Amino acid sequence: MAYATTNPYTGELLKTFPNATDAEVVAAIDQAHAAFLKWRLLPVAERAKIMHAAANILRRDIDEYARFLTLEMGKLLSEARAEVTLSADIFDYYYRHAERLLELEKLPVASPDEGEAMLVCEPLGVLLAIEPWNFPYYQIARIIAPQLCAGNTMLLKHASNVPQSAAMFERLMAEAGLPQGGFRNLYATRSQVELIINDPRVHGVALTGSEGAGATVASAAGNALKKSTMELGGADAFVVLNDADLEKTVKWAVFGRHWNGGQVCVSSKRMIIEEGIYDRFLDRYKQGVAALRAGDPFDPSTTLAPLSSQGAADEVKDKIRQAVEFGATATEVGPPVPNQGAFVQPTILTDIGKDNPARYWEFFGPVSMLFRARNEDEAIEIANDSPFGLGGSVFTSDVKRGAAVASRISTGMVFVNHPTMVKADLPFGGIRRSGYGRELIGLGIKEFVNHKLVCVVDIDAPF
Repeated sequence: MAYATTNPYTGELLKTFPNATDAEVVAAIDQAHAAFLKWRLLPVAERAKIMHAAANILRRDIDEYARFLTLEMGKLLSEARAEVTLSADIFDYYYRHAERLLELEKLPVASPDEGEAMLVCEPLGVLLAIEPWNFPYYQIARIIAPQLCAGNTMLLKHASNVPQSAAMFERLMAEAGLPQGGFRNLYATRSQVELIINDPRVHGVALTGSEGAGATVASAAGNALKKSTMELGGADAFVVLNDADLEKTVKWAVFGRHWNGGQVCVSSKRMIIEEGIYDRFLDRYKQGVAALRAGDPFDPSTTLAPLSSQGAADEVKDKIRQAVEFGATATEVGPPVPNQGAFVQPTILTDIGKDNPARYWEFFGPVSMLFRARNEDEAIEIANDSPFGLGGSVFTSDVKRGAAVASRISTGMVFVNHPTMVKADLPFGGIRRSGYGRELIGLGIKEFVNHKLVCVVDIDAPF
């Protein structure tokens, strides 16, 4: 596995990094465990102060941090700045709330005369985070901020195409005052991931990535009897009911499918439109997509980013070709994308029958699948006809109706009149092949703690 920065717009190989040696990996675990033994003893409020310092640095140096996101994975510069800000918000969320979220919980007991019972959250130890390239900072922040506050220490194996972004975050935490060994970036190989998971001082692994990677890592963690959380793929339903505000809905649809170049687990990938509004939606949606402008992601006028690599672009194009071979209709939309850069022409897929396997795929790029639903019930049926269950949305002028429809969609997150909200104070996670576990808020901070029962008994001995 070669760690390298290759500009997705120019195709230029900018910098390479050697894989970690086994000795370096073992030394990093040694340091992380040594740091844990001291870090766990600090009050939560003291640990949380480091998160606040990290947030301040990100906001102060936003342009420097954002530049690496655009350079390494092609994110629009405006979106890169937004990701840096979101990461800072996550750090500050735990700075403000970690102490309260980790407070001991007194349990009701049958007879108060017998004493008291309580649950105490204690850290487990060293954890491994395996993160993807599409949000190089946000993915790190949403796991390390809560887990460092909980008292754990962290090792990072990031995607091989964002090595400088990973190094920037290690530098960030050191500058924020995190003790040496508290967070370490490793350019680890796949075999070294197993080495880390099997080390008895490592107590859990959190992965965000593909189904295949999730299955492999979850299996390794299971064999080692280690806790794991998996944030995997998604094919989110974007349900449009007949009474939706068409103008607003189409704007959200264009954004929801194409932000970050369409490379988002919670993108609006499957648009399911009630029959009475379908044709008008399709016409306006084509116009909205056609208005996107592909180009240099550093150029403020660019509104459609390249994909993260030429390999990623080729994979999406091949999936489109296969979908058509299985019977779908593919309509390319908008002016031709540049020949330079890892671009995919925005494409709308229609006529995707139940016998077409593409109906159940995740397209990680600017590809929209559109489905015509006879009524609300069929829209819900189509929405639930997916191996994934990450996010989803419902658009309607009647918010009570929207909430009722949302309650019938089987997924981890549903939004009414918004494609998706990725915020510091909202949980993130899915069901089925979208993974298990939750990140952010109190759910995230308690994923890797020992929920220890402490009973104080005050009754006479039996004899």
